[in-house]
This record gives sequence, structure tokens and C-alpha cells, in this order.
Amino acid sequence: MSKIDLDSLSIEELALLREAATETLAQKVAARQSELEAELERLSQYGKLTKKSMAAPAQAKEG
Repeated sequence: MSKIDLDSLSIEELALLREAATETLAQKVAARQSELEAELERLSQYGKLTKKSMAAPAQAKEG
């Protein structure tokens, strides 16, 4: 990544840079959030399986 001499930029250029950085950050946050939600969905399957498998032996003992 190249270095930017912020002191040499005008107010307008700085404002554009800020807007671009904010937009890029928002896109990256949204992408990462989607990744995490997908991973959470995959992991939640294990919790559902565990709860079901733990409930089955308890019901068998009662019968």
C-alpha cells in the first residue's frame, strides 16, 4: 500500500479520501458479517444435533 502525504492534500481531496475509505470499510464489514453469519449457521447445526442426541437417551430412560 502506498503512503499518502495527507498534509499535501486539499480539504476536498481529504473529504473524497474519507468517503472512499468509509465506503470500502462498509463493504468489508458487510462481507465479513456475511461470512460470520454463514459460519454461525454451520456451527449451529452441531448444537442442534447435540441437543437432540442428549434428549433421546433421556426419553429412552423414562419409557
